[in-house]
Amino acid sequence: MTRFRLSLTRAPVDEPLLARRPFDLLCLTMACVLGVHALHLPWWLTLTLAGVLAARWRQRRSGGRNAPFWIKLPLIVLLLAVVIAYYGTLFGREPGSAFAVGLLVLKMLESEHRRDARVAVAFACFGLMSALLFDQGIAASFVVALGLVPAVATLRSLEVVDPDLLPLRRELLPVLITLLAAVPLAAFAFVFVPRLNSPLWGAPTADKSVTGLSDRMAPGEMAEVLTDDTPAMRVTFDNAPPMNASRYFRAYTMTNFDGQSWSPDYDGGSRSSGTLEGQPRFTYEVTLEPTRQRVLPVMDMPVNAPDDARLRTDRTAVADRRIDEVYRYHASATTDYRLDATIDARQRRQALQLPNGVGPRARELAASWSGKFGNDHVAIARAALAMFHDGGFRYTLAPAPLGRDRIDDFLFQTREGFCEHYSSTFTFLMRAAGIPARVVTGYQGGYWNKLGSYLLVRHADAHAWSEVWLEGRGWVRFDPTGAVRPERVSLGAAAAAAGSGSESGMFNMTWLNNVRDRWDVVNQWWNQAVNGFDALRQQGILQPFGIRRADVGDLAIILAVGCALLVAGALGWAMFQRREGDALDAWMQRLERKLARTGVTRRTGEGPRHFFARAARTLPGQRNALERLSQLYLRSRYAFDEPPPESLIEFRRQVKELKVRRVVK
Repeated sequence: MTRFRLSLTRAPVDEPLLARRPFDLLCLTMACVLGVHALHLPWWLTLTLAGVLAARWRQRRSGGRNAPFWIKLPLIVLLLAVVIAYYGTLFGREPGSAFAVGLLVLKMLESEHRRDARVAVAFACFGLMSALLFDQGIAASFVVALGLVPAVATLRSLEVVDPDLLPLRRELLPVLITLLAAVPLAAFAFVFVPRLNSPLWGAPTADKSVTGLSDRMAPGEMAEVLTDDTPAMRVTFDNAPPMNASRYFRAYTMTNFDGQSWSPDYDGGSRSSGTLEGQPRFTYEVTLEPTRQRVLPVMDMPVNAPDDARLRTDRTAVADRRIDEVYRYHASATTDYRLDATIDARQRRQALQLPNGVGPRARELAASWSGKFGNDHVAIARAALAMFHDGGFRYTLAPAPLGRDRIDDFLFQTREGFCEHYSSTFTFLMRAAGIPARVVTGYQGGYWNKLGSYLLVRHADAHAWSEVWLEGRGWVRFDPTGAVRPERVSLGAAAAAAGSGSESGMFNMTWLNNVRDRWDVVNQWWNQAVNGFDALRQQGILQPFGIRRADVGDLAIILAVGCALLVAGALGWAMFQRREGDALDAWMQRLERKLARTGVTRRTGEGPRHFFARAARTLPGQRNALERLSQLYLRSRYAFDEPPPESLIEFRRQVKELKVRRVVK
C-alpha cells in the first residue's frame, strides 16, 4: 500500500532526495540570511529561528525527513501572530523582513528535494537583498555579497552527481570565480541602467529618529547620543574649513520651556527667516546620514537655505521631505553676522517666558545680577559664565539624577552635567534677569579627516548652547559648556569626555579612533560614488564624451552594446576553455595515468572501448579487471544522462583496487 505524506508542497515522487552537501550549503545560506537581518530583528526571534535551523540540520544529518503538515502549518500561523503582535502590523520594512526571514527558515522543514532547494535559494537571495533596505554602507554590502557564495554553491552542488565526494574547497572556488567574473557586468549595469528620479514603490517606516537629536531637550536626556560614535554627517568645504571653535551646526532652536524640557516655537518659526546681516564666508556640502526627520543641520549662521529646503525665522533649515536615505545638500554660512537687530513684542515675550514655581533660588540669583549690573546684559551673561567656571561645576557624561526642580537642583546641589544642563540653566538665568534667550541644539566640533579633506561629524558631537538677544547686536551665541570645559569647544567632544571621569574606554583608545576615522574615508567614497549615484549624476556621466545630458535612449544604447560585448567575450572565453569533465572523467583520467606508468598510453582520438581492449591485450594478467572497468564506464557514461552515484562509487573502488605492473619489452 502506498504511503502518503502530507506537506504544504509535494515534490514529484521520482525526484531524488537532496544529498548531504547541498542540504548543508542550503542551511548555511539560510544562516547567512538570518545573520544579515539579525541587527534589526528582535533578539528572541533571531535566537528562536537559529534554534529551529540548527535543529532541522541536526535532524536531517541523523536521517530524518521533512516535517509533517500538522507541524508546519501551526508554526507559520504562530510566526504570523508573533510578528503582528510585536510590530502591530505586517507591512513595512521591519515586520516584512521578520516575516520573510521566518518563512525562509521554516521552508527548511520541508526542503528534501532539488526543487525545494532551488525555490529556497531564490527566496534567500531576495532576503539577502532586502537587508540593504536597512544599511547600504560598504561593510553591509560586502556582507550581503558574501551571503551569495553559499547560495550559488548550493545551486552548483545540485548539478553534481555525487557532491559529497568533492572537497568543500573545490565546491566553493568555482563559485567565487563566477561571482568575481560577474562584477564587471554588475558594475556596467549599475552605471548605465536608466535610473528613476523616485522609486517605483515604497514601504512605511517607523517615525523614530535615528540621529539622536529631537525637537525636545531636557537636561540629562542627551547622554545616550553623546556616547554614540556613529557618523551623523560629513561636511566638505569649498575653501579652508573654519576653526574648531567655530564649527557649530544648528538644528533646532528651542524657545518654549515647561519646567522640565525645551521645545521649538513652531508657530513663530513658521514665518519667513529672520533678518540676517552678513556676507557668506563658508560654502560647503553636507552628506547627511538618514535621520527620518526634515530638519537639516546647517553651519551657524546660515546665509541661505539649501535646495529643496527653507529657512525658518530662527534660521533653522527644514527640507521639503523627510530624510530617509543619505542626503546631500549645499549651503553657505558666515561667522560675522547680526541676526534680528530688532524683535517684535511676541518674540520678546516668548524669549522671556518662564513657568511659575520653577527655580526660585535661580530667580533670586538672576535678580541679584540684574540689580548689580542693571541694563548691562553682557555683564550679566559674563557673571553666569564666571559662576560656571569658578563655582565648582564639573563636566561629566554621567551626572547625578536631578529632582523635580531641575534648575535649582543643578545649580545648588549636583553641579555636574554636560551641555544640556549648562545651556538649559544659562538660558533660564538670562530670562530670569530679563534678557531674551533661547536654547539651540545641533552639533559642534567634529574630526577633520586630512585624507579625505572633509569634516566628520558624529552623533557624539551633538551639542546644546544658548543664544541671548542683546540690544543693537541681535541674537548672540553663548556656550556655557565652554566655561566649564573649554576643551569641548576648542578640541571637540572626545577631548571633553577624556578626563571627565565618565568616559568609556573608546574615547581613550587613540589608535583605534585613528583607524576608525581613516576607515570613514572609504565610507565617504562609497556614499558619494555608489549611494549618491542618482539620476542627475547619471545624466551627466557622458559629459567628457561631448554628451551634455544623457537621456534614456543614450543609456539604453550604451547598455545594449556593452552587454553584448561582455557576453561575446564571456562566450569566447568559454569556448576556448578545456572541459574539465565530471567525477567519472576524473577517475578515468586517474586510471589512464596508472596504466601509462605500465607503458599503456591512451592515443589521441582513441575511444574508451578501444583503449580498454588494447590495455587488456597488453596486460593479460588484468584482463578481467579491465573488462569490468570497461563495461562499468561505458554503461555509466552512455546509458544515463548523468552517471549514477552508485556506479561512480563502484568505478572509483575498482580503479583504486587495480594493481598493474610495468610491461618489460
